[in-house]
Amino acid sequence: MPILDKLNLIGKVAIVTGAGRGLGRAMALALADAGADLVLTARTHSQLEETADLVRAKGRLALWVSCDVTDSSSVGAMIDSTISEYGHIDILVNNAGGATPGMDHTLTEITDEEWRVGVDTNLTGAMHCSRAAIPHMLEEGGGKIINVTSGFGFRAARDNFIYTTAKAGLVNFTRALAMTYAPEIQANLIAPGLFPHDNRAMIEWWREGKYTPMGRLGKDEELGPLVVLLASGLTSYMNGQAIVLDGGGLAGGHAPTGFAPVVPLPEGS
Repeated sequence: MPILDKLNLIGKVAIVTGAGRGLGRAMALALADAGADLVLTARTHSQLEETADLVRAKGRLALWVSCDVTDSSSVGAMIDSTISEYGHIDILVNNAGGATPGMDHTLTEITDEEWRVGVDTNLTGAMHCSRAAIPHMLEEGGGKIINVTSGFGFRAARDNFIYTTAKAGLVNFTRALAMTYAPEIQANLIAPGLFPHDNRAMIEWWREGKYTPMGRLGKDEELGPLVVLLASGLTSYMNGQAIVLDGGGLAGGHAPTGFAPVVPLPEGS
């Protein structure tokens, strides 16, 4: 088979969580470009409808389902709708997540509720979706799970306990999936760098220092090809791996490129 034919996803059904905007929308559209039919989930109806229209404009089927990934019953209903509509699940992209209240608090300031919401949003949701989808994947002979972590899954940050812990947990959760469900299912990770999609705070933070050797922020559409690769037959032997797409931000080690702590020099030096 010609190598490019292995990128063809025609006949595949892909679920993308957090698909209403930003990276989730970009990944959904890339999967549609490769031929997949989509199930789009998020909590904002209007954004999901927009993404669904864009998928259909590419000639692919699109089912959008309002879903709260932190609620296992909501996830179960979404998976039931997927099976009712398409009959099978081939690809699951666990993209839903992000900053939550308390993300920048010291440990003693974090409330129980802030911790629960942050971990559920960035880790437990992926567990709920994977747990519900895997039996259907196994019935059809296998599938692909792609979890979206962060550079903060590999390094810490001052006063960032909730997000970094959840994203690091997602890394080992993915490895456990890989160890448990291979060879039928391959589970891998994407760790995007700085992709602002209208996040002014992120843009301003980046401008404070050069955190990527590429010298710029990522563009949403640059993530799509990587998702297609991981969902395709070209990565049938890749399992439990994390691919960092950050313009080289982690290339200098597990701290932002260019970061150097300022410390006083000893007297006489």
